Amino acid sequence: MKETGFLQVDVEYDFLRARRHHVLAALAHRLRHWRGDGNRLVPLDEVADPASWRGERQLGRQTIRLDTIIGAAEPRRDFDRRFRPTSDRVRFRWERLALAQRRGEPIPPIEVYRVGGSHFVIDGHHRISIAAAAGEQLIEAYVTQVLTAAPSGPCRSPVREDRPARAVACCA
Repeated sequence: MKETGFLQVDVEYDFLRARRHHVLAALAHRLRHWRGDGNRLVPLDEVADPASWRGERQLGRQTIRLDTIIGAAEPRRDFDRRFRPTSDRVRFRWERLALAQRRGEPIPPIEVYRVGGSHFVIDGHHRISIAAAAGEQLIEAYVTQVLTAAPSGPCRSPVREDRPARAVACCA
């Protein structure tokens, strides 16, 4: 990542670079004739069916790896699965937050749901995008673990048949 010494120019360049990476990834996806939108943020309800939720447990503030964040609590189209901006619609806020971060202003932690080893963003899409564009691997987050009746979706883990049927944390 090049630094010019001019913070505003640097954040503008970072945003444009992140957008360019998204466009190139989308183009490669099309050229490979892949069907569907495999680069979209996974909605939480595709992994943990709301009907199977048995509760939530607040785990507090933690440092989590960016690569474990695979989706969002609510469907979003502003960012792809790697949190690269998919349009210029988010540019103003993205650049404003990136500039504040570069100036050393305090940025609040993101909020996520944890299902197994995966995380789904409740609040903080722009902050994750900025961290990913800067090459960071960790981010501060307030984590809420989703308790489900049974593991579902991509976080499946072996379930022992000898355990009594009860609410368990998905893939915990």
